[in-house]
Amino acid sequence: MFGTTAAFAQVAPSARGGNATVWVGGEFSSFNPDYGSGQRILGPGIFGDFNLTPKLGVEGEARWLHFNGDLGETQSDYLGGVKYRIFHFNRFSVNAKFLLGGVWIKYPGDIGSGSYFAYAPGGSLDYRVSRHLFVRGEYEYQFLPSAPGFQGEPSHGLTPNGFSIGIAYRLLGVH
Repeated sequence: MFGTTAAFAQVAPSARGGNATVWVGGEFSSFNPDYGSGQRILGPGIFGDFNLTPKLGVEGEARWLHFNGDLGETQSDYLGGVKYRIFHFNRFSVNAKFLLGGVWIKYPGDIGSGSYFAYAPGGSLDYRVSRHLFVRGEYEYQFLPSAPGFQGEPSHGLTPNGFSIGIAYRLLGVH
């Protein structure tokens, strides 16, 4: 009498992947060392992002500013911390970061060198070229509270800051 009716069902996925992604990249930087003549120092760097969610992640970076320094001045940075995506539109992302770590400075004219604790807020603009590639432009402002630390001289702190441009490749994840 009654015809059979179609039965529709939807099954929930048995497992769901996480939102984590891992990116690694290289960059080239130009920094004002906040010491000496103020001549910008240049150099390469590497960075890695481990994004726990689409908005929150951790970042680590190493930078070797060993070119163009006034009378042999160099700076090497090794920093890590948190990163937060503020805004995302189409292929663009605006990010804020706060990093902690160490900065090694060789001052101009062989007047000395030092290693310092640093904290560094910064921001970046990422442009997603493809699923596996993005281009990044960023600005970072470092605080070195105990620099320069020469005996008999005041340690008023230094604030090196600068720009970097780089490219990154996604190793893991789907975002």
